[in-house]
Amino acid sequence: MNNNDEKYVKPEILELVLSKMLDKTIVRLDYQLKDMQGGTLGVVRLVSGTAESSDGEKLPYKVVWKIQKKFGRYSDSDSWRREYDLYASDFKQVFFHSFRSPKCYHAEINDDEIQLWMEYIDGVSGLNLTTEMYERIAEELGRFQGKLYTERPSVLKNLSNLSKVEFTKNNYLHYRSWNVLYDYIRSDDCEIPKHLCKMLIDLDNDEDEIFSRIEKLPIVLCHRDFWVANIFYSDSKIILIDWDTSGWGYMGEDIASLITDEADVCHMIEYYQKCIPAYYRGFSEYADVSHISDYCIYELILVMFGYRLVEWYKFAKSPEDKSIHLNTLQKIYEMRFL
Repeated sequence: MNNNDEKYVKPEILELVLSKMLDKTIVRLDYQLKDMQGGTLGVVRLVSGTAESSDGEKLPYKVVWKIQKKFGRYSDSDSWRREYDLYASDFKQVFFHSFRSPKCYHAEINDDEIQLWMEYIDGVSGLNLTTEMYERIAEELGRFQGKLYTERPSVLKNLSNLSKVEFTKNNYLHYRSWNVLYDYIRSDDCEIPKHLCKMLIDLDNDEDEIFSRIEKLPIVLCHRDFWVANIFYSDSKIILIDWDTSGWGYMGEDIASLITDEADVCHMIEYYQKCIPAYYRGFSEYADVSHISDYCIYELILVMFGYRLVEWYKFAKSPEDKSIHLNTLQKIYEMRFL
């Protein structure tokens, strides 16, 4: 498929998708396409229109069409096709009614490209999420991960394409080995305040000790892109999109993302204080974690986002963006004293 083909829908595919979605035999349909937010290596479109069933009923519909081309992600080469592999499996069995991924009505893979036809989610997302929603999201995530950690369903054992436990550590080491950033925070002309640079330098110096603590945490199924643009709050339910980075990781990784990844800087401290207890409250419904004395959320935030924020700051195209990244680093610094 070339880029021009992506602007047109194969009627037989759309008819198949709508028949499954609407549970009707579709005999006639129209459609229009609208670009949605998607990655630079993929295309996400909203397909909407009216379908006519065999009994003459006219049914309005919305469905998401996602096209993902092959790309290489550092230390996770098969992530481009992971959502196809998950939807082609029995993965949906692991979810709660209140915590799930979108339904997939049709999935196919052709050489270096996957296509997914998925449920359109209408809900609150991004920076429109409230503090109460954040807290509920954290608790539901804890319940989800705690249940899977305790029950270890067979469907997870049969999934071969999941990111590895070492993913987060490997990415930190990869960033740290990038001299453009490593040398920058140690240079005299670095524009980042010295106390923030020292926070990251201390992380590097204490790396072995920090990872020895992190690696004692329970290993759980992580979404690994658990930020507000991928989270929808709809009718008191949480629906997560974009599972292409998902895999095995340490308890707390997703909470670190929820708090920090392109965060609502003004409320970061509040989210840190509310989401962590909510997360462990949910997890504890299924697994006893009372023996864990150090949840390592602060360390995970530093490991996952410290150098990334330096990169975003250094290469930001506007003073406003620089300020946001700098303020985020400052909030992380303040968390260490809570």
